[in-house]
Amino acid sequence: MNASTWVTVMGACISLVLAGCGHLAQCSHNRETQVPPSHPALAMQPVPDGLGVNIHFYDGNENDLRLLDEAGIGTVRMDVDWSGSEKQPGTYDFSRYDRLIRTLEQRGIRLLFILDYGNPLYDDGLAPHSEPCRAAYARFCAALAARYAGKPVIWELWNEPNIDFWKPKPNVDDYMTWCKAVVPAIRAADPHACIIGPATSGVPISFLRACFERGLLELVDGVSIHPYRAPRLSPETAIGDYAQLAALIDEYRPKDRKHAIPIISGEWGYASVELTVEEQGKHLARQWLTNLTYGIPISIWYDWHDDGQDPAEREHHFGTVTWDYQPKPAYTAMKALIAELRGYAPKGRLQVGGKDDYVAVFERAGDCKLVLWTTGAPHEVDLGPGLAFTRATDHLGGVQPAPQSTAITIDDAPRYLTVSPPVPGLLRDVQPCRLEGGAG
Repeated sequence: MNASTWVTVMGACISLVLAGCGHLAQCSHNRETQVPPSHPALAMQPVPDGLGVNIHFYDGNENDLRLLDEAGIGTVRMDVDWSGSEKQPGTYDFSRYDRLIRTLEQRGIRLLFILDYGNPLYDDGLAPHSEPCRAAYARFCAALAARYAGKPVIWELWNEPNIDFWKPKPNVDDYMTWCKAVVPAIRAADPHACIIGPATSGVPISFLRACFERGLLELVDGVSIHPYRAPRLSPETAIGDYAQLAALIDEYRPKDRKHAIPIISGEWGYASVELTVEEQGKHLARQWLTNLTYGIPISIWYDWHDDGQDPAEREHHFGTVTWDYQPKPAYTAMKALIAELRGYAPKGRLQVGGKDDYVAVFERAGDCKLVLWTTGAPHEVDLGPGLAFTRATDHLGGVQPAPQSTAITIDDAPRYLTVSPPVPGLLRDVQPCRLEGGAG
């Protein structure tokens, strides 16, 4: 992400406010058949399968690997750098990808691999815009797909092609022509490949519409976006963006496509120079919880590790750990969320209190947990009759006394409550939240 990304994000945020999109999403209280996604890799899974971080390494070091292990994440996102892999035409060096995939497999972590950027051997290193370059890129992608067929890899089509990562400037026609070259090559090499795109900066409806008009939804298994927002716009405001995009997907869904086309939150974070480190930690937990509650099967936090030490440079401070690998509250919140909800799947949102109040319901083999927070001022909500609790922890994993009543004070920090069995009917009947447009 760079300054251009920020401009795009701000535009998206203004559109969100003007459209009043926060009311476009709802939780269903009627039983509906949940439509499965077109690819099993994009199905909603128990925590932590779809939760992960963006990394910037192929080998890492003992701190990277130890802390990733301890956090227990399920997915990482990383670039496939074409120019670093094909230095002689038609000759590929995949050794560093082999090492990364082997390292992740040993830890039970899957890989969201970004196919991106140019190669100085073709089209002067710019984004593909000639037939020879696109054909070379397709051969490269086919070789990758064949090599890693059967591995837990999701392929993403570029990184933020709607801004200056598509050089020399964004061009939706060139981007889609490239997609139509590489996707068939990937699927021919691995018919079971999972492919997502276009990994836009923000949620630029006009760019996404242009991609859909040119057939993107006939190519991909899921639609990935990077729903960054201004520092003081909370993670929950993304629900409105998701609803707009879900409606757009519904509008352009191929008529023979009966399965859902999920929305993927492929990159999104908050810098700890624009928020305090404590606020960043709360935002990480709320981002993931909001995405889970509203059916977003993959959530990638940007970034794993601070990228520098300049205290005034925002790009250096998106990490969950500092430059010297000291855990920030974001790391602690990530680790606590995964520990509290491991094996639990999102069930929906219990409608109590006001529109700013969130009670996310998770279940695992008949057990139930609630996660509570608000985007408003701290206040008390009543969860209703028949509930009792055996355990409570704060968003950093600190154990608290279990509440003795259903009147609970909530604030901007998520709180995890373990429900005492048997689970009462009001929680058994909670239905998945859905987006008005039908994201799946």
